[in-house]
Amino acid sequence: MEEKTIIKISVRNLVEFVLRSGDLVSTFTGSSRNVDAIKVHQKIQKSAPKEYKSEVALSYTIEDEGIILEVGGRADGIIEEEDRIIIDEIKTTTVPLEFVEEDYNELHWAQAKCYGFIYSKENNLENICIQLTYYQMDTKEIKRFMKTFDFKELEEFFYSLVDQYMDWAKMQQSWVEERNRSIVEMLFPFKSYREGQRRLAVAVYKTIVEEKKIFAQAPTGIGKTLASLFPSIKAMGEGHTSKIFYLTAKTITRTAAEKAVEKMRNKGLRIKSLTITAKDKICFKEEKNCDPEKCEYARGHFDRVNEAIKDIFKEDNLCREIVEEYSRKHRVCPFEFSLELANFSDCIICDYNYVFDPRVYLKRFFLEGTTDFTFLIDEAHNLVDRAREMFSAELSKKEILKLKKDTLDKAKEVSRILNKINSEMIKFRKLCEENGGNAYIDKEPPKDIISLLREFSFHAEKWFLENKDSNENFKDELMEFYFNVLNFIRTFDGYDDTYVTYAEKLGDEVKLKLFCLDPSLLLQEGMKRGRASILFSATLMPMDYFVDILGGDENSYKIRLNSPFRRENLCLMMDSSIATTYKMRKFTYDKIVEDIERIFESKRGNYLVFFPSYEYMNEVYTRYSLKNPHVKTLCQSSFMMEEEREEFLNSFSKDNKEGLIGFAVMGGIFSEGIDLTGDRLIGTIIVGVGLPQISLERNIIKDYFNHKNNKGFEYAYMYPGMNKVMQAAGRVIRTEEDKGVVLLIDERFSYPSYYKLFPREWRNLILLKNSKEIDRIVKDFWNRNQGNIFK
Repeated sequence: MEEKTIIKISVRNLVEFVLRSGDLVSTFTGSSRNVDAIKVHQKIQKSAPKEYKSEVALSYTIEDEGIILEVGGRADGIIEEEDRIIIDEIKTTTVPLEFVEEDYNELHWAQAKCYGFIYSKENNLENICIQLTYYQMDTKEIKRFMKTFDFKELEEFFYSLVDQYMDWAKMQQSWVEERNRSIVEMLFPFKSYREGQRRLAVAVYKTIVEEKKIFAQAPTGIGKTLASLFPSIKAMGEGHTSKIFYLTAKTITRTAAEKAVEKMRNKGLRIKSLTITAKDKICFKEEKNCDPEKCEYARGHFDRVNEAIKDIFKEDNLCREIVEEYSRKHRVCPFEFSLELANFSDCIICDYNYVFDPRVYLKRFFLEGTTDFTFLIDEAHNLVDRAREMFSAELSKKEILKLKKDTLDKAKEVSRILNKINSEMIKFRKLCEENGGNAYIDKEPPKDIISLLREFSFHAEKWFLENKDSNENFKDELMEFYFNVLNFIRTFDGYDDTYVTYAEKLGDEVKLKLFCLDPSLLLQEGMKRGRASILFSATLMPMDYFVDILGGDENSYKIRLNSPFRRENLCLMMDSSIATTYKMRKFTYDKIVEDIERIFESKRGNYLVFFPSYEYMNEVYTRYSLKNPHVKTLCQSSFMMEEEREEFLNSFSKDNKEGLIGFAVMGGIFSEGIDLTGDRLIGTIIVGVGLPQISLERNIIKDYFNHKNNKGFEYAYMYPGMNKVMQAAGRVIRTEEDKGVVLLIDERFSYPSYYKLFPREWRNLILLKNSKEIDRIVKDFWNRNQGNIFK
């Protein structure tokens, strides 16, 4: 007997998918802010009479041609009175209740009607009452609407939704069967595993099956992208996971994931992979405004989007170019279209924030609670600072003052509240000055300003609703600030002892920040949205630090893999005679120029020289260029456009006999994630131990961890710095054939506290007695590896 496919869908998702229509609207319709939504539901439910049953699980199963469709969810409340049953659907809103009428949102009624049908069916009821309860988040007022429905009416409505969705369910069923057949037959796309690659793949598979977390230090060359994706896809074919999120920090690592999936497709795999591109990059319009009056892709978007999904479904590789092609064909917003496609994709390649950032994470997947999804977190070392920013919130006095002035005539109530908020920011400026400097730090959150921000959000929302057609110049800025305020309030509501509040005076500007010092607990919560999390990077040293700061625990797996490359391929030297601390830098410029000259003249080719700051880099670059006008040089500039980055990297060409020296900043766009293989790059020179510049935030982090584990300097400066050093050094050896030199310049590299952080493959490091040794060592290295190529 043929086994039937079970497809589960929530009542909410069913209703939203089938009934959506009309424009994609950017004008304000009222925020679905969920700051206290759960608490509000509980508050209403607890204050209800004893007849009120809360959070009642309801589900209904429909069988049709080999498919079992399970529609389920939780009714907020069911009230059993003597003469009637009431289904209560609670909706929190920030819209003033005067704007909420009975027909405010058709989808709210539809959701409650589905629950009404399921409950009536289970209990043989001829009719049932449906109640919508709207709770205004700011005023705490409640408004209710009630209707009575016959069972027959609800049954027809429910089955009309199911009938429309069933075609999609059959399409999904057919696809999953085809996908799983291909996964079973799929072999590893290469003849053999690289050293360490099989061990990593087995560990990833085990982690998914056992629903765990793993932290994997996987050096360059192991093939960690394929070693994480291949077992994850195999686990999908066996039913252990239904969706894979490949999470990255940079575009270049997204490309690596796309290529890995394509290699498996070339071996017969059928899988739908989607790359989500940021809205600003993929938007077709010069002015990024989803206004249906100005954008033909927003106008009628929901009328056409389902047809667009059906059409693109014949494609497997849903990369940016394909998404754009079908978006133009069906005139739908490419960004919103890609978010819709995530529902039908098996592997989603996207930025970290789509899973972790409370402002933008994909609530359509994670609002219902835990899933069976797998999170593959690439370059996980980048997640530390990214997470701190995701979970922090900031206000700017300049922005507040400008908006106060701009709104004075056209939005008086908004301007009045902004004036009060500005006065609070002035108080923080005075606290900075009284504190004997430019900063004020407090462990407690700023409660006084929060009440004003809540008041502001209420009046701003009211103004947006009353002025939907307004073209005021300040409207976009006000909207941006409004969402910033919501984030500040949300962050305040989750504020605990892992946060600190600080105000900083920077000239005329004052910024107020709720700063997340330790993101581990919030990352832990984010990872609970999935079944398993695999965090991997070439540089997760020291491992215990990353396990601690990235939300691991004693049950997390840890694996350290050796580099598959021959140590003889890398000539690693250390010049510890130069002190590159900030105070000593002015005495080091010419010494560093000399080291660069010695390496370059010993073997001409393409090199990158990394510095801890732009200032340091520019000074050495200028001196080297003046002294060596015959050598071709490039220098990284801040805020390089994508085309400029490509041009910089393309300059590192093969067979470049004249040679090229690129000057760059550690931790920047050229120090990680780039692949300059072969003789496109034959060496790097790393100046300094990469410590982040001393700053207020870094010192706050240092103080926090000094108190927590007595490792403040390590957590704030040393570990992040050495991570940058290892990433920069990792640019040289990218394949088994690559050979090259790395020179570390800084006396601190010889200190035990730094030296012990070196990876195992650095144990053959050569400590220079003096810089004159560079010539001999480099020539000997290349003579051994390439024969005598020197004149």
